[in-house]
Amino acid sequence: MWSRNALACCSKQSRAACAQLRSRTLATVTDAAGPSSAPTSTPKASPSRSSKASIQAAVVLNRSPIITRTPNPLERAYYAYQSRIQRALFNPFPDEFYFRPGSILEGQFNAEEKQREKLAFGGPSVKEKPIQTLVDSDDQVGKQQQQPMPRIHEADIKGDVRSLDRQMERNLYLLVHGKDSAGKDVWRFPQGGVEEGQALHQAAERDLYAECGEDMDTWVVSRKPIGVMEPSSASASSPQAYVFFYKAHILAGQATPNGKTVKDLAWLTKEEIESRVDQQYWASVKDMLSDS
Repeated sequence: MWSRNALACCSKQSRAACAQLRSRTLATVTDAAGPSSAPTSTPKASPSRSSKASIQAAVVLNRSPIITRTPNPLERAYYAYQSRIQRALFNPFPDEFYFRPGSILEGQFNAEEKQREKLAFGGPSVKEKPIQTLVDSDDQVGKQQQQPMPRIHEADIKGDVRSLDRQMERNLYLLVHGKDSAGKDVWRFPQGGVEEGQALHQAAERDLYAECGEDMDTWVVSRKPIGVMEPSSASASSPQAYVFFYKAHILAGQATPNGKTVKDLAWLTKEEIESRVDQQYWASVKDMLSDS
């Protein structure tokens, strides 16, 4: 009897203890979730940017090579070898059918044939004859010797970097001397800001004509940029800009600096551009330029 009463008492005490533990547990959770029991942690405010980066569009204006590249010694040897093979595969001319053996015409033909073979096979002692054409005039009809134009232009000799005729074998790119987004006088590609609601490729073409004049005919290759230059840092003292570059070709005319934002211009090869721009700008645009 006593054991039953003790067991019932123990069970009551255990139930009361469980209820008290449960109430304490719930109270602890409620107190932890409440504002008065736990200190509130204020979120860290994100650092406010002192200056907002802008967006600009630039044009990589290209002048394609005017003449073919000068062949190197290996290419010259290859072309001479192919010329020998082609001449060897041709059927020989039946001179005995057209010329009597020992005649003057046969001797003249053989001398001319030897000269043609020397020209075809090449050699240090062989010089090509100038092209002779018939020129009609009012008072006379005669023969005039025509020499090929030199492959080096006068602009290369004088060092005129503003001429489109220099470096005729290479790709040239238009660089202007003006202010960048930070207001510094630097050498850069033609660029400018983007108006609200204006496409990037339209802004690039507009800025090109605004800085380099409208006396040229250009073609923007695509509506998609070929590269972008991200700002290294943004601060209130030196605002930065994201510059999107577009590829374009000049078809006719010549660029002219406007005298306001652009003071000077130059048509330069890839190697010449590296020596004029800073390292950050060069690292951003070097992969957009052709090595040839």
